[in-house]
Amino acid sequence: MSAVATEARKLTSLALPVMAAQFGGMLLGTVDTMMVGHFSGDALAAAAIANAWIYGLILAGQGLIHGIDPLVTQFHGAGAGARVGLVLQRGLMTALIVGLPLAALLGATEDFLLWVGQDPALARSAHEYAWVQAPSLPVFLMFMAMRQYLNGREIVRPGMWVMLFANVFNAIANWALIFGHLGLPELGLYGAGIATALTRGVTLFAIVGLVWGFALHEGAWQPWSRAAFEPRALGRIIRFGFPVAVQMSLEVWAFSAATLLSGRLGAAQAGAHTVVMNMAALAFMLPLGVSQGAVTRVGNLLGARQPDAAQRACWVAIAMAGSVMTISALLFAVFRWQLPALYSSDAELIALAASILPIAATFQIFDGIQVAGCGVLRGMGRTAPAAWLNLFGYWVLGLPLGAWLGLSRGWGLAGIWWGLCAGLALVAVGLLVWLRFRGPARGARLVDY
Repeated sequence: MSAVATEARKLTSLALPVMAAQFGGMLLGTVDTMMVGHFSGDALAAAAIANAWIYGLILAGQGLIHGIDPLVTQFHGAGAGARVGLVLQRGLMTALIVGLPLAALLGATEDFLLWVGQDPALARSAHEYAWVQAPSLPVFLMFMAMRQYLNGREIVRPGMWVMLFANVFNAIANWALIFGHLGLPELGLYGAGIATALTRGVTLFAIVGLVWGFALHEGAWQPWSRAAFEPRALGRIIRFGFPVAVQMSLEVWAFSAATLLSGRLGAAQAGAHTVVMNMAALAFMLPLGVSQGAVTRVGNLLGARQPDAAQRACWVAIAMAGSVMTISALLFAVFRWQLPALYSSDAELIALAASILPIAATFQIFDGIQVAGCGVLRGMGRTAPAAWLNLFGYWVLGLPLGAWLGLSRGWGLAGIWWGLCAGLALVAVGLLVWLRFRGPARGARLVDY
């Protein structure tokens, strides 16, 4: 078997459980939305605007936790197990340091929503839903540190099983707390917030239980010591993670801004945009799994001082991600009328969604390439280029172009999507060029061990 085929098999074995875990994470939000929506329309609206704020904060924190990725993967590749354990301890401390102020910011939910012009009654309800989740933010970031610790050591199945269990728990907790079952009072939206917070707690306890119960930490652990709290080492994690946090935040807020732009075109256009964006988000889970595989493989190979093999893993990961998104693009184009009909029976909405799905198909290919490239950069410890490319791709090119085409030139929803597509193309091509000349074989930041 050729080296490329071997690498592709290795990446696939790493990517598939991560894909399943990512789908599980999306399913948590889907179940929440469905159950809150069945309680009341106002509750659904309040949860929607609250989640825009909550997930913006969570993604920023999650990006910072990704600062442990190059350390875990490269130390593991180098066989420095004790150092891997120390990085986990420092990652858990970082989660607390970052998570506590983010949790405090949930106390400003109502003020933030009023500042961006939301209805006062909805802002008050959204605040209650968000504030009850505050203790769960550092808990969730600690779970992320544990998951990345395992993923970086090629132990990817526990995250998948935890998300499966979390989905079952979340559905039961929502059912009981929103609607008042199992002897509990009917708490509506507030109950949904409690259920979400409890579910995040369950994910942390479940993954810790798996690690200790099956001794998954053996060979990658050391006793707690003062070294876990060393400020310079914690700062190093944040330095690696800060560009990832910026990149993820720029991306999520860019898509939120595109949604606001679509809302200026009318209700049907906003609905069609939301439907197609949901399809794109589901398809994105596939290359996202490949991206995590790239983080692990590139970091492990660099830690083992095999830069040429890491470069090969880089190109294989990008080719795999581009390939799976090419299949997704073909499905979007061929079934552009049938897919929107799964979401709505409104003829105008279906027609609008069908008109932009071919554009979204092109968008998909660039999205797969860029997310795989970002994974390679995380394994290399070179996270800043992705942040800069996202800034220029989305905010300098994509959104202004989309607003001009869609609103000023009269292209409507298609103009907004062509703008997003152009922005993503810039990010994807920029990453390919950077990795060609400064990829793992030439520009990696090797950690000391």
